[in-house]
Amino acid sequence: MKSFSKKIFVTAGYNTVSLGSGRKEFHPKEPRPGIEHYIKEAGQGALAQINDPANIDEGVITNFMMGRYNRQGNRPGFFPMIDPALRYKPATGVEGACGSGGLGLTVACKTILADLADTVLVVGFEVQNTVKAVYGADYLAGAGWYAGERKQGHAHFFPAQFSDRAGACFEKFGKEKVRGGMAHWYVQAIENARRNPKAQEYHNSTKDLYATAMTPPNPKVFCEHINVYDCSKVSDAGNALIFASEEGLKKLGVSKKDAAEVISWGQCEDDITKPPPDLTKLTTSEKAVKLAYEGAGVSIDDIGVLEVHDCFSISGVLAMEAVGAAGYGEGANFVKEGRTHIDAELPTNATGGLMGYGHPVGASGVRQAVDILHQLTGKAGDCQVKIGSDRPYGMTISMGGSDKTVVAMVFRKAS
Repeated sequence: MKSFSKKIFVTAGYNTVSLGSGRKEFHPKEPRPGIEHYIKEAGQGALAQINDPANIDEGVITNFMMGRYNRQGNRPGFFPMIDPALRYKPATGVEGACGSGGLGLTVACKTILADLADTVLVVGFEVQNTVKAVYGADYLAGAGWYAGERKQGHAHFFPAQFSDRAGACFEKFGKEKVRGGMAHWYVQAIENARRNPKAQEYHNSTKDLYATAMTPPNPKVFCEHINVYDCSKVSDAGNALIFASEEGLKKLGVSKKDAAEVISWGQCEDDITKPPPDLTKLTTSEKAVKLAYEGAGVSIDDIGVLEVHDCFSISGVLAMEAVGAAGYGEGANFVKEGRTHIDAELPTNATGGLMGYGHPVGASGVRQAVDILHQLTGKAGDCQVKIGSDRPYGMTISMGGSDKTVVAMVFRKAS
């Protein structure tokens, strides 16, 4: 990636509650908020942190499957609904499967770097609790190659994709080792979510989380190598934050103490029509992370807080290898040793991650950036990690499909 022509900052982050099974207020047979609610709450939550909504130049709306879950298209048309001051301002809709949010972050950055805007409001959302799980699984199969894979695919298409990854890791590295790492990942996700009042698993009161995580898979009703606790949940939520140039921060009336700087990003695509080259590796994520490191001039040793795309526990484990924290085949042990805990050397997914906070698919990459912003500015509440001068950077990894569309972004507290 070329050097940035100017500084880019993020500020005014806001997350809604991630609503779905596990939240006490969730009732599957009662009416629930729709997409309008989440777009508005998230967007207005961000705008409330600046001096005037009229100072927003553009918008980006990220979402994956509103056309099927909500029978609604035209994402950009919802941007002016957030506030009357946004009417007639440009907005762009972005979709890249589960990596939609991460792509939205890059669109905002590119718009600022192109001198087309000084301030860009990014809003991600998804409302998925509109259909039964088996139908939702079919919708989400669109994150893979639907025409070539779906017909012969598992009823629970994406869980099966990552079940196959887990099985390949069991065979190559040992089932006990990998299964233990996956279980510890689940435990960490729930423990962190219990610190986060907006997390879907905030109310989880399970006493023996490890025993729950080790529940044997039941391939007769689900998948061969993973159980339901290895999966992120079906979620309804909205997430928002504002990107700005240095001039943009001044326009918004925001101090740098309330902002983080985007240092670099790596964006990679792999061919969706071909299977992953190696089920035991997140090869596209690894490439995106390498590009992000090179652009920032940093390594994993400089990262003080990390947000990875743990759509499944096995993807969390493999992400530790993709970022260079653990060697090939050693991600499970890295997690089992507690090295990703909130008070450890590499705090990861401190607010719960996709498995703990929830996975509003097209918004998760935005939520990750909001949480990194909060961490770097000391606003993460009970989920706050200690950011030392020796490891001052934060990083997000937003992944679409089975490691096909990936954005890794590096941040640092603004100065």
